[in-house]
Amino acid sequence: MEPSKPSIQSLVSEIKKEIFSNDNLHAFVSPSAYDTAWLAMIPADPSKQNCPMFKNCLNWILENQKEEGFWGETNEDGLPTIDTLPATLACMVALKTWNVGQENIRRGLIFVHSKVEILLKINDQNLPRWFFIVFPAMIVLAQAAGLELDFPQGSEEVIIDIFLNRQQILKMEELVDESRYCDLPLLAYLESLPITCNVHQQEIVKHLSNDGSLFQSPSATAFAFMATGNIQCIRYLESLVQSCPNGGVPAKYPVDEELIKLCMVDRVQRLGLTEHFKEEIEKILAKIYRDQKKQKVKPRKTNVLSPIKLYKDSLSFRLFRMQGYEVNPWSFCWFLNHAEILKHMEENYEQFITVMYSVYTASDLSFPGEYELEEARKFAKRMLEESIKRNRDHNFVLSKGFQNMVKYELNLPWIARLDHLDHRMCIEEYKVTITCGISYLLSCLDNKKLMQLAMENYEFQQLIFRNELEELKRWSMKWGLSNMGFGREKTTYIYFAVAASVSLRPIDSIVRLIVAKAGIIVTVADDFYDMEGSLSELEVLTDAVKRWNSEGLQGHSETIFNVLDDFVNDITSKCHTKERSEIEEKIRDIWRETFASWMVEKTWSHSGYIPSVDEYLQTGMISISAHTLTLPASCLLNPGIPNEKLKPAEYENITKLLMAITRLLNDTQGYQREKADGKMNLVLLLLNENPEADIDESITYVEEIVRLKWKEFLKHVLMDGFDDLPKPCKNLHLSCLKSFQMFFNSSNLFDSNTALVDDIKKAIYVPIDRMPKPFLKPPPSPVPAKKDNFTKSSASLDGALRNQGNKSMTKRQSNFGKISIKRPEKVHIPISSNFCFI
Repeated sequence: MEPSKPSIQSLVSEIKKEIFSNDNLHAFVSPSAYDTAWLAMIPADPSKQNCPMFKNCLNWILENQKEEGFWGETNEDGLPTIDTLPATLACMVALKTWNVGQENIRRGLIFVHSKVEILLKINDQNLPRWFFIVFPAMIVLAQAAGLELDFPQGSEEVIIDIFLNRQQILKMEELVDESRYCDLPLLAYLESLPITCNVHQQEIVKHLSNDGSLFQSPSATAFAFMATGNIQCIRYLESLVQSCPNGGVPAKYPVDEELIKLCMVDRVQRLGLTEHFKEEIEKILAKIYRDQKKQKVKPRKTNVLSPIKLYKDSLSFRLFRMQGYEVNPWSFCWFLNHAEILKHMEENYEQFITVMYSVYTASDLSFPGEYELEEARKFAKRMLEESIKRNRDHNFVLSKGFQNMVKYELNLPWIARLDHLDHRMCIEEYKVTITCGISYLLSCLDNKKLMQLAMENYEFQQLIFRNELEELKRWSMKWGLSNMGFGREKTTYIYFAVAASVSLRPIDSIVRLIVAKAGIIVTVADDFYDMEGSLSELEVLTDAVKRWNSEGLQGHSETIFNVLDDFVNDITSKCHTKERSEIEEKIRDIWRETFASWMVEKTWSHSGYIPSVDEYLQTGMISISAHTLTLPASCLLNPGIPNEKLKPAEYENITKLLMAITRLLNDTQGYQREKADGKMNLVLLLLNENPEADIDESITYVEEIVRLKWKEFLKHVLMDGFDDLPKPCKNLHLSCLKSFQMFFNSSNLFDSNTALVDDIKKAIYVPIDRMPKPFLKPPPSPVPAKKDNFTKSSASLDGALRNQGNKSMTKRQSNFGKISIKRPEKVHIPISSNFCFI
């Protein structure tokens, strides 16, 4: 069934109501099964312990067990993550505490027994610090609660190793170690620490935050309350529960509301849905920007590194800069000033992978002179490349989807990518989570309606694109442009570049077709001047265009002029202005100077004349024809380009930069073809003027100019006050340049007949894959799950438990209620891909 406009509009209305009109941002944070279980364990009356203080939390556990028997989260493929092991044990302990949910417990035990081996083996080389701390404690306390655990023999060695790692961590670290840059201190895992840690009540109370929490962790605060009875703790927990009426609480509270909103905006934009939520996005960013400007800037501590903070700072920078706000790169490049922080990040790069992903993408938007962004980009790139290498060589687990996202960014820079294909990538990898130590899932970002809208919107655009491409092919065939008998037939390539650049809304069909038709005419006419027309024919054609009269033309020259004349008439007929005749003449002038530049280059080639660099660029900036594609089409935008900006002498700097950069891009990749055609090229010209240099040095020199000019161009596009052009016109300039960059980024894709075939299929023809993902398969030789198997652990595992203080933990449990484990959302490390969606 093809997507329809009414269906899309209906989904947009529902999402605006559910997501953008909901002031309770806590509702967007997915519940943490582990932390909810901890609150469910708190007795209403500690002296009696006959009912839970927060019954809604207990009910949530009963009602939210997954079909496969676990509690917790799944990865991008719908498979249970490593956190499901402690989360499931925690929920079973909570149920056992109040003697309810026997069937839930039975199913949970089956899951743990059947899946513990494969989950541990999959993650064996990459188990994070939090898991070493909490999983052993959960095993001990689950057994103390009377849960009969019998782990498969294949998992015993890994479990014993986990216990030993825990022992080493407890031995080496202080309860609160300020020298650790981003790890939560041991005290943040209070509920998982053995009695041998000797945590006194005074130590707990000393580290309570002003809101009454222990490191903003519901689970740690729940245990702190049971241990101390502190009134601040219970007030924090009551506030938490009141904000979560459904019973499920997040892994961190309070939530960072600004970060949630920023993630919402980022998600919507990455999915290609900006046009549907433009007002909402502008409102959110405007408010956050105002609020952040009002906040007093406090000196940053050099011994504190927060992945959450760095992620938020870099995300804010990128979103604000794309929206045209004044932002300082040091707002997120602050980490570059601290050698100790840089060293820590490099030594623990696996904890910062997704933060570096955010830093890297933010550095795409660099303006002239912002050297800190260049340094941040180099640093982030090095860490991302190391993570990919480590993942390949050492079984360091990056999800396949996140690997794809990282490789996509590293292999093809943002300036060379087309937005439409970026949107498809995000839709296809929509389950990829960019975690940055954000200790909670954002349910609104994994909203089924949002994903349905993204898919329908993308495929609706594909439908429009297919229809427009067919119309364009008919037009090309009608005028004989597709079978001229010479040159390059690039109708599909050109339309693909125009449509997939997506600075235009789907409804801007006229503008897309105008740009594409201009591109086809330019390609045919340019090839006619380069390879087909005689010097006399070209002189006659150039003169005819100058006079705008076809008299004396014949053959290909007449065809080219006639289609050009009809094309210009078509543009002006669509202009809703009284100055139509004036616009028509100015558009003709643009084409006149373009044809004249081709004639100049033909004369140079024919006579063997070698121009100076300045002389070449003055002509080459025109002959590349980027402005010829962009300016006439800008007349049909709303708001459109001012009439005076169509005059060659009045071109804005942004237009001149577009003309210069596209010429340089073409010359870095097209010099071989142009050399064979006898044409001059800047790379060849520089080589001619510098005989001591080689071709690679000449190319590098031009590429460096392109890099610097790109920064200048981007500033003109994104910021106000540099050019007197409306935003839609600037965006069309950006789309045009990104298309050229795509064609000539690392090779000459425009002249290849096959290089872009797959991308064209994805952009226009192939629908989004909707295939469901399979559930986790059992190990190759699974141990059958039997009721009588859940008796006791093996002797070796019992020994490990005894060495970890089993008796002390059991005793502690009787004093403070049931003890459970933490799940990863509360932890600032490791940065995997399970908690904050793109």
